[in-house]
Amino acid sequence: MQKHPYLTSYLETLPEKPTYVEHLDFEKFGGKANLIYPLGFGIYTHIRAGIGIGEYNLVEPEKPSRLLLDQIEAAIARLVSYEKYEEDTEAVLTYLYKQAVRKKLVKIPKGHEDNVLYYFLRQKIRHGFLEGFLADPWLEDISVPGGGNVFVYHKMYSSLESNVNVSKGEVDLLLRSISERYGKVLSYSHPILDVHLPDGSRFNIVFGEDISLKGSNFTIRKFPEDPISVAHLVRWKTFSTELAGYLWMLLDIGITCFFCGETASGKTTSLNALTGFIKSDAKIVSIEETPEVNIYHRNWVREVTRLHTGSKVDMFDLLKAALRQRPDYIIVGEIRGEEGRVAFQGVQTGHPVLSTMHAGGLGQLFQRLTSHPINVPKSQISALNLAIFQARIRRGQKLIRRIMSVNEIISYDMENGNLNFIPTFVYDADTDRLRVLGSSYMLETKLLEFRAWGKERIPELYKEMQVRAEIFSYLAEKYPRFVDVWKTVVKVQNEGVWGVYERVKEGKTPWE
Repeated sequence: MQKHPYLTSYLETLPEKPTYVEHLDFEKFGGKANLIYPLGFGIYTHIRAGIGIGEYNLVEPEKPSRLLLDQIEAAIARLVSYEKYEEDTEAVLTYLYKQAVRKKLVKIPKGHEDNVLYYFLRQKIRHGFLEGFLADPWLEDISVPGGGNVFVYHKMYSSLESNVNVSKGEVDLLLRSISERYGKVLSYSHPILDVHLPDGSRFNIVFGEDISLKGSNFTIRKFPEDPISVAHLVRWKTFSTELAGYLWMLLDIGITCFFCGETASGKTTSLNALTGFIKSDAKIVSIEETPEVNIYHRNWVREVTRLHTGSKVDMFDLLKAALRQRPDYIIVGEIRGEEGRVAFQGVQTGHPVLSTMHAGGLGQLFQRLTSHPINVPKSQISALNLAIFQARIRRGQKLIRRIMSVNEIISYDMENGNLNFIPTFVYDADTDRLRVLGSSYMLETKLLEFRAWGKERIPELYKEMQVRAEIFSYLAEKYPRFVDVWKTVVKVQNEGVWGVYERVKEGKTPWE
């Protein structure tokens, strides 16, 4: 408060003072809340949640006048030389700004130098009034339904309404600026656009009042810089330790798995986390409309569609090309069209596929796959090994994400028109746990055959699954980062699971 007097001014307007939190934590904070935490750049966010739609109030420095910002721009322009600058644009502008202030080319109120720099950079090379929201790692979605207040979706407090209010003109101006900056065409003839921001966020734009009656709208889907790992999902109870061990064993040998569920149920996050189980020397080809997958493999071919400029290249085209690239795994961002049929043809020729689909249950998944426009022949459905269903559910005052079921696909019964499957894990709502229902067809057939083991060694598979589960319990508690999980998986790949397990039992670092 001494460093940022505008924070003091804001707090003095509140009838009840919030709790200051340096770092949010899922276990400590939830439900009803009145707290404030820093975002960097001198920005803070104050959250009041728990009754109706909550509040998300950004506390920022006072915005300087347009005249002052124009004077800074003119001063910096005078200092720009023809020499080649080695740093990035932000570093160069920051350096020139400080030069302009030091040489008194522009008069900045004492003590406000950093605040003015923040707004200048925000205007010139960042993302305008969105900058404070983009700085918050706890936000999943940022949206404006037209002119008016910005809405956010918080990982801990769900939907919140912010205190940032923008006009239709401000929205249009920002959207045009951002689209031009990223080399995209946004106009009334090309009103729908997807932009991939440098931090991995997906920026979807619908431009113009003729198709968006409240004015241009946008939604930003944010993704963490450090990928969420399976250990994080275990820690948050989305996965169980047994499911982590089970999927670790199967992904290691190559299976086809679809994550299914509603929008924002966490399908893509879980899919991305599972890539850490694929062998480190595998060749992976990912195909997406908007880049969301972020993996650690060095031999990774990353492809995205081209829909708005030049000749059209869609998911179907990229998937056909991927089958000629000899990948060990193909990752498809989402299957919803004829690319699904090509994916199943690829699986049958030895290319395991990981993907997501919108489906609420196995029956709905089967209908979507075998109906227009995907049209997978029913006889080929057994090429899908696992169908995992995930949901976002409310428990108490919190919205949580949970794996609801894991289903092993056995075959399609042509005579009776039934899909034969075994549910191996099912969510128990009473205990908020994922229960193991019994034996696994995939472990006892596909994995056993891959290892060339006899049936007498089946108990060893379940013992190993439990050992891997205990390793993940340790990782979730001590080393949940994706890079730590990755190093542990590579260590197991190179030296075997039992050596790593011994290190875990001794409380040592698993990969050292």
